[in-house]
Amino acid sequence: MGLRRTNPRAVTRLGFGAGIAVTVLTASGIGRADEPRKVNEPQVLNEPAEVTQVVDAFDEGDPFDLHLTLGYQHSWKQAKIRRETAINQPGLSYGSYTSDDLNVAEFEQGTSRLNIRADVGVYRDIALVLRMPVILSDTQELHGLDGSQDQQALVLAGLPGEQLFSLPFRSPDRSGVEYFAIGLDFAIFNQYRDPTKPTWVWGFEGRFNVSEPMHACNDDPSSGQERCAYPSDVNRNGISGEDLLTAGEDSAAGPLEGTNFGGGRDAGVSRGVTAFEVHSLMSRRIKYIEPYAGFRALFEFPVDDSDYGAVDLEGSLVNHPPLRGTLFFGLSVIPWEIRDRFQRVTIDARFEGTYVSEGRDYSELFDALGSSEARSMRTPTYARYQANPDYDEDVEGSAPSVADLAHKVYFTGLTDVQQYGVYRVSSQFTWQAGEYVKFNLGAAYGFTQSHFITFDQACNPDFKGDQDRAGHCISTSAGGTRTVTGIPNPNYRAVINMPGRRFKVDDTVQIDGWVNATVMF
Repeated sequence: MGLRRTNPRAVTRLGFGAGIAVTVLTASGIGRADEPRKVNEPQVLNEPAEVTQVVDAFDEGDPFDLHLTLGYQHSWKQAKIRRETAINQPGLSYGSYTSDDLNVAEFEQGTSRLNIRADVGVYRDIALVLRMPVILSDTQELHGLDGSQDQQALVLAGLPGEQLFSLPFRSPDRSGVEYFAIGLDFAIFNQYRDPTKPTWVWGFEGRFNVSEPMHACNDDPSSGQERCAYPSDVNRNGISGEDLLTAGEDSAAGPLEGTNFGGGRDAGVSRGVTAFEVHSLMSRRIKYIEPYAGFRALFEFPVDDSDYGAVDLEGSLVNHPPLRGTLFFGLSVIPWEIRDRFQRVTIDARFEGTYVSEGRDYSELFDALGSSEARSMRTPTYARYQANPDYDEDVEGSAPSVADLAHKVYFTGLTDVQQYGVYRVSSQFTWQAGEYVKFNLGAAYGFTQSHFITFDQACNPDFKGDQDRAGHCISTSAGGTRTVTGIPNPNYRAVINMPGRRFKVDDTVQIDGWVNATVMF
């Protein structure tokens, strides 16, 4: 930040008691905190709290700034997976009422990250920001919830006689570069250049996928299946692409179609998207406190080699990742500060609320459902329908359209996730030990609203009127009149998306802890 016009004879602040003394002296005219700085006076600490601090360049006596930060973050996440059911049992369903409280599993996730960041001063109040979070370890597990492991055939039922997955379930341990980000922050107002205005920072960031996108996997060696099979490997045996019947292959589940011989693939670690983030925040230093507020928005766009390509189809109701918008406000308290020695202690408390729109996403059941051996999950659906050459409107049961068998759609594990909110409180302690080094220590607690994670619908109502493409999306009145209600959604799987069979996430909490060290040149 730019130099603040400050008299160093009045800049030592040692806690709130010393602050009161400084206030009294200032009020009596003995000293003023904002007196013009003389040429022969030393440079002093003149930056806002951490949240609105922008590294800059070409300031008087400080032509260039560079901050390098290395941090470690660990996240613990826990959630309960439940499912809709029409079972007539106490606490579940009665009559025609459908409950969504059938206990399925408890989800646990632990993620360790190494956060690498560089802030490079470009000009006054303008900084280039480079970030690269590296996931050191990401583990996910599903366990029984209140005895659900003893009735798996019931709570995890697919079609009659099949089970979607088994408990306990463990995903592979993932690691690698999450993404590479490059952005720009600039302060359009700076309280330390113009004391009549607050500090107001705007910024944007691009995030680029540099690692293998995540793929659904089963890390249980006893399952006997390919660890990370291709979606078109319907037998989960490392064979995909060719017709298994032609290849002379068979399985216990019966012969199904596949694609080429290629084995498995990597579990991956990234979200498989290119993202754009924009943010803005404003703060105002008032003696020993600095309140602030702001927002940020994140937009994601799938890359070509991710599994999103398999769901980007005409009939899909939702084929994009969710949009995320966050509002936050907080308070930074500076209880101790010696400006002429560049020393400061800051305690920050913040609340933020995030709205996550409906979108296709990696849910808590991504690996479990995406690697399922259940026939209802691995049998392909079809991307489009065409006119039935044998259609006869006078014949009962005759359909005006049939599936185009040349365009198969396989299930990848990505599901349509209902919109939800995330609420988070956090606190951070910052100690700036001197002119060239500072440390951050923080923690956060977050709670996520309940929401469905298998939320697709059978038909896309945006396409109406063409019965040659309607498939099963036709309703028949009592008088026999047929009405096209849309076209089939190729990503719809009745065993998980039909009302009464859907899965939801409940009681989700996440705890984060982090420590950062920054060197400042």
